[in-house]
This record gives sequence, structure tokens and C-alpha cells, in this order.
Amino acid sequence: MSARTFYIENLGCAKNQVDGEGMVCVLEDSGWRLVDQAEEAALIIVNTCGFIGAAKKEALDTLLNFRKLYPAKKIIAAGCLAERYGQQLFSSLVEADGIFGNRDIRRIAELARSLDSGRTVLLPENYGGPPARRKTFSRRGSVYIKAAEGCDNRCSFCAIPLIRGGLKSRPAEEITAEIKSFLSRGAAEFNIVAQDLGAWTGRDDSGGLFDLARAILEIPGDYWIRFLYIHPEHFPRNILRLCEEDARLLPYFDLPFQHASFPILKAMGRRADSEENLRLIGDIRQAAPDAVIRSTFLLGFPGETEKDFQALLDFQEKAAFDWLGCFTYSPEEDTPAQALHRKKDLRVPAKTAKERKKIVEQRQTAITEKRFDRFTGRTAELLVEEAVEGEELCLARAWFQAPEVDGLTVLHAEEGEKPPPGTRLRAKLVRRNGFDMEAVM
Repeated sequence: MSARTFYIENLGCAKNQVDGEGMVCVLEDSGWRLVDQAEEAALIIVNTCGFIGAAKKEALDTLLNFRKLYPAKKIIAAGCLAERYGQQLFSSLVEADGIFGNRDIRRIAELARSLDSGRTVLLPENYGGPPARRKTFSRRGSVYIKAAEGCDNRCSFCAIPLIRGGLKSRPAEEITAEIKSFLSRGAAEFNIVAQDLGAWTGRDDSGGLFDLARAILEIPGDYWIRFLYIHPEHFPRNILRLCEEDARLLPYFDLPFQHASFPILKAMGRRADSEENLRLIGDIRQAAPDAVIRSTFLLGFPGETEKDFQALLDFQEKAAFDWLGCFTYSPEEDTPAQALHRKKDLRVPAKTAKERKKIVEQRQTAITEKRFDRFTGRTAELLVEEAVEGEELCLARAWFQAPEVDGLTVLHAEEGEKPPPGTRLRAKLVRRNGFDMEAVM
């Protein structure tokens, strides 16, 4: 085992993964070598998530498990949890040799070097911008591109602004340069992410997400562009025209509505009500009939009554989301919603929240299956992710399946002609199996 080998465990969302990829390149440029297994590494980095209670627990459990397995190795707690609770972790989490915040990923090598002198903490105050990336942890052909960091929305339940600060948009030319770099290495899909893409402004004279989309689409080549994480109140309807004009911009939108009852939405810091949100969904589907809409719901927010929950179920039925993720409320320190949670008459029992989450998920199964029946019998573009060993099968994703969070498409290849991972092709979708599809070449 080399003294300058490292392994990184990425937890949480795609935006955290991009940070992890940046750390890899910074360390490699400083003479470190990435290995595939923690047991082969001298240094282990746990790139943590700190969005909700379950994510915090996963992060700490992962780090403690690594310490138990590898008592002699150096271990760094990085990412969102480290950023938010850096000094507390440094004081109490003796299992971590280093604590590294996420405001300036480019300083990870500095922290790694300092471990030779003992336990240390590095929490940069200023946002340093993303370092260049040469490789990704995504499946071949697919890349996440971060368009902005931080958030200005200040939803009452969310700790992201406390962790990552206010919105800081990357200039359009920096984003397009990164896309061109990955295109030259064979990338075929770019998933553009931010805490709220709808608030992207680039430089002060930019015209918002519509202009960013146009700038990207000016890049020649055959590729997919998918915009993820757009706050519904900031959705730029003019972007639908670009989807119609250029098929490379996929009509796939991740719009986290969170709830439907207006009292709950208002308490969350949301301004639009369910009728406004339904109009947005209708406008999207009218402009792009095949549009795929993913959303998230938050169950058990303080003050959520049975009436509020029924309003959410009614909204779910009318919205007929293609994909829907649910999570239960977790009181986050220093957020406005935490004060509501302290009021016993507003607190929703965890058991109730979990039961409501289960009901929503059960209903969504039938909705998603019905929505995707519309693609059966049609030809669609696929991106091959991996070949199934020993069979004439490949695992792929259709354009309406985002990486990691949606279903897959099982592609039946012709004998001896399995397309390699990263290949884009057209195939006929012959059936739906649960949330997955089957296709033939």
C-alpha cells in the first residue's frame, strides 16, 4: 500500500458527487493516487451529506465503520456535515483525523498534507469555485455539471443555505468549457445541477437559465442536456421553446413542490399554491406533451393536519407526476421550522409521518406505471450503461430516466452486437416491468 493512496466514499446528492470528483483531481495533481477499495488506501475521505437527520446518521455510521475496519488509516470527514458542524466534529469525533468543509474544494490537498502533524480541521470561509475535473464517478457517458452553488430561497425546513451559503452562479463560459472538455472525452449526457437552477444568473448581465441553455446548445455535437432541481416558482417557461427547437435539451424537469396545502406551503416559505403549481404542470405538458416531471414531497412538516395531507393526495392525483420521491420532516438546527417543531401542538408524530409517506409512495406506484405505459411500443433514444455478462443484454436508460434516481431500460441486443457502455442509440420499447422498461434493437 502506497503512503499516498486515497479512497473516497461519496454520500448524498449529485452535487456532493461533483465535489468528490473535484477532490479527486486536486489530490491527483498533488501526487496522490485514487484506489478502488478502502483497504488499499492510506487515506479515506468520507464525503458526507448533512441535509436531513437520516443523511447525518448515514454519514457518521459510515465514518465510524471505516474507523473500526481500518484503525491505522487516516480518515477525513468532508462535505456538508463537516462544513456545518466542523468545530463540533473536531472536538467530539476523535475517529476522524481531519475535518474538511466544502466551501473551497481546491484546498483538500492542503488538509491531507497537514495530517502528518496530527488531527486537523480546515473550514474555508470563502467559496473557491469548482476545480477542474478529469474523471467522474458516474456511469460511462454521463456527467453531472454544477451550474451554481448555494441557495437564496431560504425554505424554512432547509439547512442548505446554512451549509453552502447564498447563491453563487458559475459564468456560462465556464460551464460550457467544462461541457466541451467532457465532450472531447466521449460524454453523451450532461445533467446540469444546482440547489435551484431556476435562480441561475451567471454574470450580472446574463439573462438567466434560458440564456444558459442557449449557450450550451450552441456547442456542436450529439448529446443530451437535462436540467435538474428547479424551484417551481423560478421555472422559466421560455425554456420549453428550446426543448421544442432542439431535441438535445430533454423535456425532463425536477420540480420539488414539497406540498400542496397552502398553510403548509406558506409555513415552508413557498408562495405558490396548488392551483398555481398545477397550472405550471399543465403549461409544461401542453408545450411538451412527452415531458417528464419529477418532484418531491415532504411529509410530517410541523402543523400538517389530516386535512393538509388529503390536500396533498388530491394534488398528487391531479399532477400525475412521472417520478416522485418522498421524505419525512427532520428538524434541522437553526432553521425557522425547528421553532415550529418545538411546539408540541404542531409536532407531527414520526409514526404518522412515515405512514403518510407510505401511502403517498403506494399511490405513486400506480401513477408512475400508468404514465410510462405511454412509451410502450415507441422508439426512444437510449444511453447504454453496462453490458450484462454472459447474456445478450445491456442495462441502459431512456431519455426519460435520469441517472441513479429513476428506473432502467433492459436492452435486448442482437447476438454478438452488444453496444459498449456510453453508446447512444435508438431502440423500440416493447414492455414495461414495474418502473423499468424493456427494449429491442
